[in-house]
Amino acid sequence: MVTTRRTGQAMVGLIVLAMIAGLLWHSTKARCFQWTGDTPICRVDTSQRVVALSFDDGPTPEGVDAVLAALEPAGVRATFFLIGEKMARHPGQAERLIAAGHELGNHSYTHVRMLGHTAAFYDAEIIRTDAALRRAGVRQPVLFRPPFGKKFIGLPRAVARAGYTTVMWDVADDMVENPTPRRYADVIVRAAQPGSIILMHPMYRHSQVARDALPLVIAGLRARGFRMVTVSELLAMRPQV
Repeated sequence: MVTTRRTGQAMVGLIVLAMIAGLLWHSTKARCFQWTGDTPICRVDTSQRVVALSFDDGPTPEGVDAVLAALEPAGVRATFFLIGEKMARHPGQAERLIAAGHELGNHSYTHVRMLGHTAAFYDAEIIRTDAALRRAGVRQPVLFRPPFGKKFIGLPRAVARAGYTTVMWDVADDMVENPTPRRYADVIVRAAQPGSIILMHPMYRHSQVARDALPLVIAGLRARGFRMVTVSELLAMRPQV
């Protein structure tokens, strides 16, 4: 009887531990929450019909070519969160984005999941990309986006030490199932709200749907009366406290 009771208690304990572990794991990708540091920005509370377009990863020549071809004729400025390693592999691409008037943010150096590493590792991931952004012409990089949106304790502390703000999103292309360019654009446009930060992934070779969808996203957002701005411009619209 005692053995049975102890076995039952042990099972309950394991279930509770598993639930806690699951909650902690889920929290590492929470868009508007983190355990340490300032609250990450996932959207801005505003009644103005504005959204921020943001693009992750790269830069790659094919991605930069396609995105600039869509943004420039439309007169849209956006924010690009770049990987330091990719900047080194494709020199000159970040400079093209700056020359076109776009904003660049820090997306780490190697784009690995930022969990379970040392403080020195997190610092290096941010600092090395910060240096690359400055070499490309960014005067004062201030925006950081975690790879895969993953963050727990160590990374937010490193972001704070570097003087960055963590920027997440509230609308993203992972909301689209079995995407075609039209379906991709329709989902993004329908989900957008005043103050939304929209995330797209047009940089990789396999990302042709995202590249083809971008002009449709721009047209759809404008048809709904939205103006598109950079993340920093959107953050400047936050209510003053």
